[in-house]
Amino acid sequence: MKAGFYAGSFDPFTYGHLHIVKVASKIFDKIIIGIGVNLNKTKRFDETKMKNAIEKLLKSENIKNFEVILYKGLTADVAKKYNANFLIRGIRNGIDYDYEENLALINEEISGLDTIYIRAGKYGAISSSMVFELLKNNRDISKYIPSYVIDIVKL
Repeated sequence: MKAGFYAGSFDPFTYGHLHIVKVASKIFDKIIIGIGVNLNKTKRFDETKMKNAIEKLLKSENIKNFEVILYKGLTADVAKKYNANFLIRGIRNGIDYDYEENLALINEEISGLDTIYIRAGKYGAISSSMVFELLKNNRDISKYIPSYVIDIVKL
């Protein structure tokens, strides 16, 4: 079985993230979506609520080959623990590629796992930070994040 590990803060989970999962679900037998819990980083939204919203969303999209987890520690270590064969990373633009390629080199060195990049496509302009800024300024975010997620990010 080929499994991919898709890690992120997903703070919040956007349509761009959903696009990556949809593509990955056609490539891999199983996708583990890992919501990283970084104690040094301030989270904007509750990880457990985000996990539940992502699960509901993916089920509503008829995606069945996934598991959503919360984790601490190095992504590569957790991916190996879950028997992932590849790391999955979304790419919005060249800046993302440069950043992700450096991570991929280190992750491959420490774990032997290769990284698969999936383009965000038409969702390339969406970032969690941009969505949060719009939300803080009382702007409509419904074009950027799914309704299951909107329900938990209201400020």
